Amino acid sequence: MTTKKWSMVSIPLVLATLFGCNVVMSDELGLNDPRQFTFAWPYADNGDMAPRGGSSRGAPIELAKSSGEQWARLRAPNLTDKERDRLAILAMAGPYRASFDFIETVGFTEEFVPTAPYQSWGTEYVHVVADEPDFISLQHIMVIRFDSSDYASAEPVVIKHWRQDWRYEQRRMHTFRGNSTWRLDKQSRSESRGRWVQSVYQVDDSPRYMAAGRWQHRANFSSWTSDETWRPLPRREFSVRDDYDVLIGTNRHTITPSGWVQEEFNLKAVLDDDGMVSQVLARENGVARYERIQGYDWQAGDDYWKRTAAFWAITRDVWANYLQNESAFSLQKEHEGIPLYGAMFEMADNLQDANPDSSVTRDAIKQMLQRYMGEG
Repeated sequence: MTTKKWSMVSIPLVLATLFGCNVVMSDELGLNDPRQFTFAWPYADNGDMAPRGGSSRGAPIELAKSSGEQWARLRAPNLTDKERDRLAILAMAGPYRASFDFIETVGFTEEFVPTAPYQSWGTEYVHVVADEPDFISLQHIMVIRFDSSDYASAEPVVIKHWRQDWRYEQRRMHTFRGNSTWRLDKQSRSESRGRWVQSVYQVDDSPRYMAAGRWQHRANFSSWTSDETWRPLPRREFSVRDDYDVLIGTNRHTITPSGWVQEEFNLKAVLDDDGMVSQVLARENGVARYERIQGYDWQAGDDYWKRTAAFWAITRDVWANYLQNESAFSLQKEHEGIPLYGAMFEMADNLQDANPDSSVTRDAIKQMLQRYMGEG
């Protein structure tokens, strides 16, 4: 089976189909739409709260029949707190069916009208990029097989998805401040003691948000809860609305025998000209469930990651050096009509198998990023 090659034009279409909003709904295709939402707004006009988001169907999958080795290692006795923290983070690696659900639960404005809830899905393998005593990096690679009844081709679609880095007792964090700007914050040694900072990066490896939190380990689950942080609007929101400026949220990652769950508790806030919150529109709850699967063919994603891993390693290093030396920066969504992720995906294809020591590749990445960046 061959991997479908996606041009820079078609990448936004695939992302919109899976995670976007302006897409054809299943009932419009004449299909039986099985999607539902439990946090209903029962008095809304009929149909107004039908979920938006990806409407395509994936190929059949098989859920894993056992909790697996990672879960057994995490539940082993006589581990130090830090060792168990590390194993909880590493337990997020592996093969998953992911589902994404978001809904506004509370409105704070006069004549508030809730927007339709959001639902989507994906199949993704979470790769361990780095596993060091104080640092773990996990890269999500989507390998999507669409049901042929929805799509003309059942060939696998590969998309480099988000990345999450975890660093123990990290004291420096670049936090989002709105208006496409990030600024450096520092924690004291006592504030960071025993805590892990999760840094979330976009599909193009640019920063999204950083948050500190502490792991707690219960009898049959482990959970990490973040401090409240600001983060830019995600694609599912900025692709359809521009009436607010920032998500102010808290994340909780929970490791279970069958996989893991990321919960989000967000406020949708409007900023004034000074970058201060002038109004909060609504509270949003989100749940992303990662269920471990087996028997799925990940070869297309493995091949992509093997071909482009060196390029993305250089990109990560360029960003790390930049963040180490800058106290603030801003990042444009587009340059000459091209989004950063489109430019970086194209570079990855053109410079695949790049030499990690190549100064030419490193300079090319720096020059590309500079087109999208400015002083904070």
